[in-house]
Amino acid sequence: MAAAIIEEISEFLQKGRAKNVKKLVEEALAQGIDAQEILNEGLLSGMMIVGGKFKRNEVFVPEVLVAARAMNAGVAILEPHLVAAGNEPMGKAVIGTVKGDLHDIGKNLVAMMMKAAGFEVYDLGVDVEAETFVEKAEEVGADVIGMSALLTTTMPNMQSVIDALNAKGVREKYIVMIGGAPVTESFKEQIGADYYTADATSAAEVAKAAVEAKKA
Repeated sequence: MAAAIIEEISEFLQKGRAKNVKKLVEEALAQGIDAQEILNEGLLSGMMIVGGKFKRNEVFVPEVLVAARAMNAGVAILEPHLVAAGNEPMGKAVIGTVKGDLHDIGKNLVAMMMKAAGFEVYDLGVDVEAETFVEKAEEVGADVIGMSALLTTTMPNMQSVIDALNAKGVREKYIVMIGGAPVTESFKEQIGADYYTADATSAAEVAKAAVEAKKA
């Protein structure tokens, strides 16, 4: 029975049916299914399926956003149960769109996929100052700093964040990841970031692997 309801949660999430997801998560909890199991096997695995389809161009941004909304509806119900159980996130990520840039769809997708990969995500929003990235990462003890830029004119502000980390002597503490339409692998090399990924699903996969390797 547990497997059936969890499968249903995953399927409704992939269709972006937030109300159904919410109702089924409540039912699963009432049946005594572990909150972590509902999160991992129902919500997160469903979101990763959507992420895989997005990567293969089988679904597009609107479908991912409605699925993400459905995931958030389910997560909101699970949160108190997860906190009570004291489940540790796999890592902490601070992400934002760099100063001067107001684009947020790509960043929001990365935040969703990072959550789906088990990260505690601190989303700083858009038009974020270099110092804000550094201060937040230091404050929460982040593992990953993720930056997005959608304009060639704002890309240099990614360099500013790395400069700010270096100035503080904390660059080595963080896995620095960058992404966005104009961003490239060679730009990553140029500014000294750790990883560049082309899409949100890859960003989450790379972040997870990098944190696991660092903690090993």
